[in-house]
Amino acid sequence: MEILVANGETTGPDQSESLIFYTKLNLQRMQRWDKVFQLNEALASSVRKIQPQTWWVINEAWCGDAAQCLPMIRKMEIVSSGNIEVRIILRDENLSIMDQYLTDTSRSIPKLISLDKEGNELFIWGPRPKFAQQMMMDWKANNNGKTLDDIEREIHLWYSKDKGQSLQEEFLEILNNRSIKKPD
Repeated sequence: MEILVANGETTGPDQSESLIFYTKLNLQRMQRWDKVFQLNEALASSVRKIQPQTWWVINEAWCGDAAQCLPMIRKMEIVSSGNIEVRIILRDENLSIMDQYLTDTSRSIPKLISLDKEGNELFIWGPRPKFAQQMMMDWKANNNGKTLDDIEREIHLWYSKDKGQSLQEEFLEILNNRSIKKPD
């Protein structure tokens, strides 16, 4: 992302000023989270116990939800001591993959797909923590006069106040599933 921002670009075919702006903003968000976010010990412990797996994260650099979640996903990869390998899959270059993981009928990102060593799907997560997703779904059902910009601001304010706690709780629940852990 640093190279994209330095070149005034973003990922994907749409190189509009607004998406380039969001790419720059997202780099700042991710750098801030990289500095301040720490996994809680319960999640860190669970991450250390899981079987080796690859996490595909379908994403684009301009995605605001990804900027809030990817640094936390990356911390899980680091703490896993090699049990998790994160690979970013660009949505717009891989629509055939994206279309297998739609949210309702939408190509919402980020979308995380966990695969074991044999390529079997272990779990899917995304496009955002459940509470933020519910905020978006409620807005789509009845926007009450709010614009997309309004709901996005509300969601980013929620991310700021939540400080990654909801994401950690969700992943703790997922990773404590016996089929994802290493055999005892």
